[in-house]
Amino acid sequence: MSSNYAHFLNHPVFKVVSKYATENNIQAFVIGGYVRDLFLERKSKDIDIVVVGDGPSFAQDIASIMRIKKISVFKNYGTAHFKYKDLDIEFVGARKESYEEYSRNPSTRAGTLQDDQLRRDFTINALALDLNAERFGDLVDPFEGMKDLENGILKTPLEPDLTFSDDPLRMMRAIRFATQLNFKIEINCLESILRQSQRIEIISRERIMEELNKIILAKKPSRGFKLLRSTQLLQSFFPEMVQLEGIETIDGKSHKDNFLHTLEVLDNISEHTDNLWLRWAAILHDIAKPPTKRFDPIVGWTFHGHEELGSKMVPKIFKQLKLPLDGKMKYVQKLVRLHLRPISLVKGTVTDSAIRRLLSEAEDDIDDLMLLCNADITSKNEFKVRKYKLNFELVAEKLKQVEEKDRIRNFQPPVSGELIMQTFDIGPCSEIGIIKSHIKEAILDGKISNSHEEAVEEMLILGVKLGLKIPIK
Repeated sequence: MSSNYAHFLNHPVFKVVSKYATENNIQAFVIGGYVRDLFLERKSKDIDIVVVGDGPSFAQDIASIMRIKKISVFKNYGTAHFKYKDLDIEFVGARKESYEEYSRNPSTRAGTLQDDQLRRDFTINALALDLNAERFGDLVDPFEGMKDLENGILKTPLEPDLTFSDDPLRMMRAIRFATQLNFKIEINCLESILRQSQRIEIISRERIMEELNKIILAKKPSRGFKLLRSTQLLQSFFPEMVQLEGIETIDGKSHKDNFLHTLEVLDNISEHTDNLWLRWAAILHDIAKPPTKRFDPIVGWTFHGHEELGSKMVPKIFKQLKLPLDGKMKYVQKLVRLHLRPISLVKGTVTDSAIRRLLSEAEDDIDDLMLLCNADITSKNEFKVRKYKLNFELVAEKLKQVEEKDRIRNFQPPVSGELIMQTFDIGPCSEIGIIKSHIKEAILDGKISNSHEEAVEEMLILGVKLGLKIPIK
């Protein structure tokens, strides 16, 4: 195989860097993830250029030549970056690094290209292509990263204990790359992660979540979670999920392993959506099964109320994981709370009233809820799964019919508080809430249609029953 890949480097920035570096006798290389992804034929929007010398000064000169006005310089780290069209281009001076035991912020000093490659997390991320004119496109691969890339193996340039101890976030990155690229982690690296799993605790939750969310967005995220579990990293920051694991048997009656079930649901839903927060809803839908688990001698294992308790657990989990506590959290909370409702409709008689109530509560998230519930249909019994899925299609069709007929999604009662006050010439009082609630229930139960005329008629009847008087005008 040729060791020159000049044909890959056709982006204008490489030509500018090559010309400037050559004219000024400066060594410059494109390195890391961009090079790896070139060989894997994956799109990358981040270009890392390492310079043997002053990285920020080099970056400023390149930005000036390319007429880029906005450039960010981080002198403490010897880095600088700017955006060019849709690319984020970072420059760094080649350096050596050393770490203190309880910090992932290294002290650095100038070094050679090989020093810089040695500090990289994995051999496949240490690949570099020369940008100087005489050697333009030559591969610099001191740790056989190309061989590891071809074999689908993740290895560290240094001893794994040193690599992971220096920066424990690399343990999360190992699992993220293994999941995204479908690579194997070399056994020495895997054993090292297990040995040092507790060192992940010096990493901020925000950085851990950045990696975890990339794992969740992978094509088959279950692989990442199984690796996180087997290396004991998951226990460090997400113990509630680990507590789902295991099967208990009493009197010959067993429940399923809810950890593996959750991963199956996550993989199922990942085939249909890239919505990170819908995938989080899949992760958390059964999170309250351990605290709600009970054994009944007649029916076996039960988890009554796990959807309500799970919904209450969502804010606490989001807070401890440093996930956003905004509408995204409320969205996940809602889906966890409602995730059994469509399933219960599949099991029982599908009434218009039950459908209306589901539409009213789910609002615009009904389609996502249905996706989650469909993904939640898992069993080793293929006949049982097929039967459930057919029934589920009937529920989906019924939802569509009722929605078209009654317009319940994002339901707002057709009678407002202002209209009630004007009609009965009253101020704010408890009767207003009683009337609005009664009208909503009447519409959801199908006693009256979702129309202004019928709602007003119901309002007048109930108002009189409550002792309110319609003033004569």
